[in-house]
Amino acid sequence: MIDEMKNSFFDYKDVLFESKKYLLVYLIFITVTGLSTISKKNILYPKLEIATFVLVAILGIICILYYFKHNSEEELYKVAFVSIVCFGLICALLVPICGVSDELEHLTRSEITSEGVILPHWTGYDIGVDSLYNHTENEKTSSIINEGAGYRTIGSMGFFESVYDEEVTIQATPHDTDKINYTPMIQNSAFEQNPFYGYLPQAIGILIAKFLDLNVIWILWLGRICNLIFYAGLVSIAIKKVPYLKIPLLSVACIPVAVCQAASVSIDSMIFGLGILAIAYFIYLCQLKENSIDIKEIAIFSAICLLLGLCKLPYLAFVFLLLFIPSDKLKNDKNMTLYIILCIAAVGAIGVMWSGFSTNTLAHSWRSKYNLINSTQQLSLLYNQPSFILEFFNKIFGEEVVTMVFGFFNFYGSDKASYTDHYTLITTLIQLFLIFTLILYPTDAKFSMKTKIGALLVLLIVYVGTDFIQLLTWARVGRTNLGTSLRYFIPLLGLIPIIIHTNRLKPDKRIDNYSIIIIIGFMAALILAFATKYY
Repeated sequence: MIDEMKNSFFDYKDVLFESKKYLLVYLIFITVTGLSTISKKNILYPKLEIATFVLVAILGIICILYYFKHNSEEELYKVAFVSIVCFGLICALLVPICGVSDELEHLTRSEITSEGVILPHWTGYDIGVDSLYNHTENEKTSSIINEGAGYRTIGSMGFFESVYDEEVTIQATPHDTDKINYTPMIQNSAFEQNPFYGYLPQAIGILIAKFLDLNVIWILWLGRICNLIFYAGLVSIAIKKVPYLKIPLLSVACIPVAVCQAASVSIDSMIFGLGILAIAYFIYLCQLKENSIDIKEIAIFSAICLLLGLCKLPYLAFVFLLLFIPSDKLKNDKNMTLYIILCIAAVGAIGVMWSGFSTNTLAHSWRSKYNLINSTQQLSLLYNQPSFILEFFNKIFGEEVVTMVFGFFNFYGSDKASYTDHYTLITTLIQLFLIFTLILYPTDAKFSMKTKIGALLVLLIVYVGTDFIQLLTWARVGRTNLGTSLRYFIPLLGLIPIIIHTNRLKPDKRIDNYSIIIIIGFMAALILAFATKYY
């Protein structure tokens, strides 16, 4: 026992010696990025900010030492899991109550799921999505937003609703220590169109909070934490499975926007995790030996795409990647092509059926009630006014692209856009880092032109399809206010190394080492930014 402890001590001593220059780079990195987030109030009252800096410095050092202790491609998945959980956990506790986009609605659906309800039941009068546009505000208020119209949940949701959109931290409210209130209440929206499994991790966290009779804030915190752990698990599985491009995929998974969403109760966590897993599995299939892909592999990939696509319908298009696997990788079976077509058809058919259900449920959302949505009239405009089509494409390939390019470190709504200017340095560093890891990172992976073109087509289908759905289900008639942001397209970034990757740099372990340092550094910068903004 004593000998084992001595050996462990000397092992970490060697690791510390090996990683000391990287630890110094990390500390310099978080010092510079941390200073770029501060404002006058942080200088006047710096205690919490200093404490947060010390915390992320220690966490980062632990993660870096853990990486050098497991410094091999075969064990990188462990580093991915530990790093995401360490920094995501602090994010989950630091972000204001329901401070992530649409988090109150996601929390409501998570609580309903924790009650064992697979399909939430709408208690109001359903008049359909398109009919909403033909009602005046007074009529809508009286006929749709009537007493009792919504989804049955527990009274504690009233606490979260009372602080929603106000960026309230637990320091600013005394009610976070209240006990869970089980009195029934009605919430007006609960993402009825989303599949229940997208909220299972959050529901487990809420069940734990209820079972242990914790304070009400733990409904949110444990929901966030369990969602985060599940996301870290999906990412680690993806990193373990993919034979090449591990660092590029990990860099996508750890983009601050992705970590922030993963550390919330949003279904985005499931979408990002499944999206990265799908891309990792596709790369795995493309790099297998000749005549090695059988129906089992095809079925597994199709199932991942189906689970992903039901969470966000345009991502069903990921299943088309099956058509662009090099044909020599497929098992020498004349029926393999038929199996692929059948899998694609099955995923598409289930997606169409789910789309029919989810479209009808949109009438129950506050988005339909207040945005004056009418998909029929919007389609009519597209058909009869070619200029509106041009306006739409100009929007999604112009203004929207610019917004996303500058959205890598933007966690707030448009009404709080002034905060994005404060993070110009970090945003620029993220952009440069992603250009390197997604396009220039040295790898032995090789993709055929067929695979590259296929990945590009799928990327465009998902991108345009997402915006088109937003045009019909979010934008007002005659407008292109799509309401999208970078978080809608995080998984698509994982396709970039397949499409335009260059192999001009020689593999070097130091590149991997510095990449991990920077990935951890950006997650630390996320925590520092939240500390300086909210506290």
